[in-house]
Amino acid sequence: MLRTHRIALLFNANKIFDREVITGIAGYLASTRTAWDLFLEEDFRLRLSGIDGWQGDGIIADFDDPHVASALASARVPLVAVGGSYENQADYPAGVPYVATDNFKLIKLAYDHLIEAGLRNIACFSLPEAQENRWAQEREKAYSRLLLRDKLQPEIYRGRATSAQHWSEAVEQQIAWLHSLPKPVGIIAVTDARARQLMQACALAGIEVPEQVAVIGIDNDPLARMLTRIPMSSVIQGAQEMGRTAAHLLDQMLHGVRLPDTRILVPPSGINVLASSKHEAGKHPHVMRARHFIRQYACQGIKTDQVAEYVGISRSSLEAHFRAELGRSVHDEILRLRLEAATGYLARGGCNLTDVAIRCGFTSSQYMHSVFKRELGCTPRAWQERQRGAEAAGDLQG
Repeated sequence: MLRTHRIALLFNANKIFDREVITGIAGYLASTRTAWDLFLEEDFRLRLSGIDGWQGDGIIADFDDPHVASALASARVPLVAVGGSYENQADYPAGVPYVATDNFKLIKLAYDHLIEAGLRNIACFSLPEAQENRWAQEREKAYSRLLLRDKLQPEIYRGRATSAQHWSEAVEQQIAWLHSLPKPVGIIAVTDARARQLMQACALAGIEVPEQVAVIGIDNDPLARMLTRIPMSSVIQGAQEMGRTAAHLLDQMLHGVRLPDTRILVPPSGINVLASSKHEAGKHPHVMRARHFIRQYACQGIKTDQVAEYVGISRSSLEAHFRAELGRSVHDEILRLRLEAATGYLARGGCNLTDVAIRCGFTSSQYMHSVFKRELGCTPRAWQERQRGAEAAGDLQG
């Protein structure tokens, strides 16, 4: 019989990135039938003391946390580190195989997306400088390299760390920074959590997203997306691939292969483009303001009269501006965003049609059914089944 190895996974399962890495490790084990008994806690940092003397066979650990790297400096079992890439090769831990998310490619993907949207002012919302935020500072460096390459001036704002005590002051400072930026501007946030904070500041300040400020985060965190009124764009890290790669390296080491100083950079797996970064240049200010309001409240049952009242002009004037700028009515725009939200729920699954209709602002599931038939040529259920079929076909090709 194959020997079962005891492996410690030192990750913070409260973080989306760490959970995705763990998912990749699990995928490797399932696909190779490798026999590992896993030691895993929701937040291993509570149990770091003495971890270097752990009586197991191997460790995969998050080295973005400097306390982890320090605690494992004298580990006596095979060890694979996971974390962010570094511009300076000397910053990588010595003598340890290292699987890294490619910070430069993460930022470049976000930067190219904003440039392709027609934006020429690009800023970066980061985190305060600290050892535990080294990965964020590496993303700042990548951002600065790209702007200097294109002969543009970098604009980096770090703000305050997340703190209930200083939350109001932090938001006021974010708003002041947003007002200081030339418009329109695209902002790359180093995480989805940071992007969500910025979008909240925009809402409080009455700054239209994405007309005046287009925002894109990193992580594709579903929880962060659920907590924003406007669907948030995000770069998808290759975290699951990192987990599979780290597990493969450790598996080799457990069978006698020596891999000192092996470094593997994993690129992002894509970008989830949603409303927060879909900037369109040259729109009338009344149309921009109306669309900003619609993006936030389309799924709450708003009507054209409420949109016109928010903008501060008559319904007929607003309709005329929409027809001239977009070639559709205000009501059509509301329905378009409700339909976009509904297809998102259907793609994720887990909701019945009545719940989807209610969540997306349709008066009934029957009305949602008629909108789907008119706009997409099929029923909601048929759309969902078609989507599942396309995903299954893609999995088979992969």
